[in-house]
Amino acid sequence: MLTVERAKELNKDMITEDHLIIHSLNVCYAMGAMAKHFGADEEHWMAVGYLHDYDYEKYPEEHLKHTQDELLAAGVSEEDVRAIMAHGYGIVNDVKPETDMEKSLFTVDELTGIIQACARMRPAGITDLEVKSFMKKFKDKKFAAKCDRETIRKGCEMLGMEVAEVAEICIEGMKAHAEEIGLAGTV
Repeated sequence: MLTVERAKELNKDMITEDHLIIHSLNVCYAMGAMAKHFGADEEHWMAVGYLHDYDYEKYPEEHLKHTQDELLAAGVSEEDVRAIMAHGYGIVNDVKPETDMEKSLFTVDELTGIIQACARMRPAGITDLEVKSFMKKFKDKKFAAKCDRETIRKGCEMLGMEVAEVAEICIEGMKAHAEEIGLAGTV
């Protein structure tokens, strides 16, 4: 089974830009929280989350076109590769998320971007971020405008959950790692 250590090893030559490493960590910790919510293996989901943008830095215009064969050849399971491929559903491919892990990754990829942007505006960072504050920013289309809210809504619908519910799970998952992800704030 894929571990976070192995995911980091696979990503180390592929993802080198600080902001992409932080994004990988954000998704990793949000996925761990989602796994806990679903009673699944946290380490496993975190590893898939960390590895999800494997080819993005080197091939941003061909995202996920250089992922499947490469990760399978590196020994990553078909299940995990499929979950990674499914986060591009309707954006760069037609691999529909079917499992809770796939649906969660599809949803939290964009969601963590808005959470990070919210946290960066607060003196205490993510440490005191509440869902109510997040939802105000989520509803403001100009805030973190590059984060696709429709994708988040679609993912939440697939999960049978409300945006606020998924956001709360992800915020809590990220809070525990505030220092590492640069969201501990300035106070």
